[in-house]
Amino acid sequence: MTKFMQTSLRSRQHSLIHKLANCIEETWQTYLDLSPYQVPEDLGYVEGCLEGERLVIENHCYQTPQFRKLHLELAQVGNSLDILHCVMFPNPEYALPIFGADLVGGRDSISAAIADLSPIASDRSLPKNYQTALSSLPVIQFAQPRALPQWADIFSEFCLFVRPIGTPEEEAFLTRVREFLTLHCQIASTTTPLISRLEVAKVLAGQRYYCTKQQQNDKTRRVLEKSFGSEWTEHYMSTMLFDCVA
Repeated sequence: MTKFMQTSLRSRQHSLIHKLANCIEETWQTYLDLSPYQVPEDLGYVEGCLEGERLVIENHCYQTPQFRKLHLELAQVGNSLDILHCVMFPNPEYALPIFGADLVGGRDSISAAIADLSPIASDRSLPKNYQTALSSLPVIQFAQPRALPQWADIFSEFCLFVRPIGTPEEEAFLTRVREFLTLHCQIASTTTPLISRLEVAKVLAGQRYYCTKQQQNDKTRRVLEKSFGSEWTEHYMSTMLFDCVA
């Protein structure tokens, strides 16, 4: 696989976003057999305007035998807002959690940092091998943990949602996300695909539930609607951000 395209927004974004974007792609490249993912032509790179400021969205997508779509989105609004969004959608034949991470901030600080391996089982539990591995990670204390929104029953007990204060907490967050990612890629690469149609159907139901809940995120929807209108926003959220397999 050739080196990832580094022409991206990340060099102009907050340093934690730059580092996390590189960390995500490097981890994927180390542990997974990547191939290109066909992004809809009009959605790979998008420009708009939000309250007089230029909005740029850049999408990087890949696929592997275990994951139908690895999605890394970087976005920037003028000099005031930097965003990183990442989701790893497993192929339905693999009963794997959904890794997700988001960073939102300005040039000087990150106001929200979240990462999780979200369960897709109907009882909202992670597979035993994930529970065991995640439970063994050292506890990290953050000065400003954040509360999850009301719709967010999709996250696991290991979900990290904080406002990182200063470089030490930013580095701690980056380390934990790297641990989540490495664990996830290692387990995925040794997981046997499902052969039962019923089991695959359960995975699909769990993934659809995750996507349905994420599409209820009003903050994301409001920002996009202000810039591109409601019709485009619905198209983008349902085909690029949180697309469900039929």
